[in-house]
Amino acid sequence: MIDSQVKNQIKDASKRISELRGSLDLDYKLEQIADYEEKMSAPDFWDDNERAQKLIAELNAVKSVVEQFKALESEHSDLEVMLELAEEEGDESLVQDLESSVKELIAKLEKFELQLLLNQPYDRLNAILELHPGAGGTESQDWAEMLLRMYRRWAEKHNFQVEVLDYLPGDEAGVKSVTLLIKGYNAYGYLKAEKGVHRLVRISPFDASGRRHTSFVSCDVVPEIDDDIEIEIRPEDLKIDTYRASGAGGQHVNRTESAVRMTHIPTGIVVSCQTERSQISNRERCMKMLRSKLYELKIEEQRKQLAEIRGEQTDIAWGSQIRSYVFHPYSMVKDHRTSVETGNVGAVMDGELDMFIDAYLRKQIQTDTQQA
Repeated sequence: MIDSQVKNQIKDASKRISELRGSLDLDYKLEQIADYEEKMSAPDFWDDNERAQKLIAELNAVKSVVEQFKALESEHSDLEVMLELAEEEGDESLVQDLESSVKELIAKLEKFELQLLLNQPYDRLNAILELHPGAGGTESQDWAEMLLRMYRRWAEKHNFQVEVLDYLPGDEAGVKSVTLLIKGYNAYGYLKAEKGVHRLVRISPFDASGRRHTSFVSCDVVPEIDDDIEIEIRPEDLKIDTYRASGAGGQHVNRTESAVRMTHIPTGIVVSCQTERSQISNRERCMKMLRSKLYELKIEEQRKQLAEIRGEQTDIAWGSQIRSYVFHPYSMVKDHRTSVETGNVGAVMDGELDMFIDAYLRKQIQTDTQQA
């Protein structure tokens, strides 16, 4: 006997896929793909490597949307055939397969819908993610390294590339600060949900008395903005320091002072880069990071102004605590913005963050729609 809920889910999925087809404008996207491929076949395509890579990324993004939608249509069509067979034959194993397949389709559909909702101008861009431990010395620095591993695992699961731009190891363990460039379509759109303070409660492995400790690490996320977005940076507003680069574990990347630390005096923003072999390349990376941070600062100021106009009382400060990770006396990770929680701490630390990211982004989209 087939549950009526399963039938309703298949019917609802059909409606949602039909609505997506109307909003996606597949014909236009197919034209885009043909246009991109024509440009890629030009003899001078690789003359500008950066422009070429950008166009390839845009092509892959459009192709991904089309392919994912066609796969959803195909899976839904297969489910309708499976439903007919299950009703005709009354095979219990077929009914179980149908129920399992419906759940998978709904999950994929929700993920695809969310991906399409990331339509802010900078959502599609790469993300620059920074981790800074709070007070607490080795304990908080160790927590920062745990979060570093968590975000790397999350990126791997989404086929994003991770590049370490700056890494300052802790005195005994962990990291004092780390900056990552996470490269992939919609990387910033997803990771902007992680901006804020992350709190850990556990029995500290660095405390001989076995006491419980609470540690804090701030996570800052900004988009790696395109060069065509104009941000004015005056040379007289910059303080530039150079130092010897060092990697994880303290080993020297090279013997020269190639690492660069750049301070924007008017705002106090500091960026560092040591990933490149030359000081010139690290300066260029720092300028790009600084432009991204200044752009994000500009966006935050606009948000604050809108909040004041609307009379909102929400706290949009950078230091807001967003999530707690409790290892002791019980296991739980809870997001304080959405109340989403799980007892599977191990999975979260292995990069299973989508439940928190999805809930936050849907809440933000719903809020923006209500305020529009």
